[in-house]
Amino acid sequence: MTEGTAQFNVPGLSEPCKTWYKVFGDLVTTSSKTPLIVVHGGPGACHDYLLPLVDLAPSIPLVFYDQIGNGRSTHLPEKNGDESFWTVDLFLDELDNLIAHLGLKDCPIDVFGHSWGGCLIAVWAASSTGSTNLRRLVIANSLASMDVWRSGITALRQKLPEDVQQVLRRAEPARDYDTPEYQAAIEVFYKRHLSLARPWPSEEVQAALSWLERDPTTYNTM
Repeated sequence: MTEGTAQFNVPGLSEPCKTWYKVFGDLVTTSSKTPLIVVHGGPGACHDYLLPLVDLAPSIPLVFYDQIGNGRSTHLPEKNGDESFWTVDLFLDELDNLIAHLGLKDCPIDVFGHSWGGCLIAVWAASSTGSTNLRRLVIANSLASMDVWRSGITALRQKLPEDVQQVLRRAEPARDYDTPEYQAAIEVFYKRHLSLARPWPSEEVQAALSWLERDPTTYNTM
């Protein structure tokens, strides 16, 4: 296992960002085995909750990374609410930059994306010149349309207890998401629809929620 950071130059920032990554296996000497790049969800959930995929490591090299604004990569809390900064293109460029940094531009690669990560890699595969060496695309628990997803979430929300729905309705106009009341209401939804594992939360779910709590800049903005 090796860890490192890739310098990522973002237009408009005075200093380069750093994309943190972790590699299981050898990307050089195991060239006969196609590496799998793992793209996490959120945005902001970070790579930690996807670490059970390490079970694949004896067979193939694995690359995990934290997208900028999250986890062990550069945090940018001053960009909170800046919708012109936090864009899909930003994360597409970051993925291309990481692939180049790891020396994988001319090698076959497989890419796995979960949730928001699945949305991101779908756009990446369809539009980025950096995806020409893509062999396999794995999209897990993701969505193809934000409008359809929003309709589905609304339908599930309307089945929650009325007092829970009232809490959500009160919080949203002012974006007051940090109150204990709101967090308790969200937990009701999460227990029904995010994860059915008990005890709640499972280790993997807690890893994702913890990073979202530490710095919600990316998630709240996007």
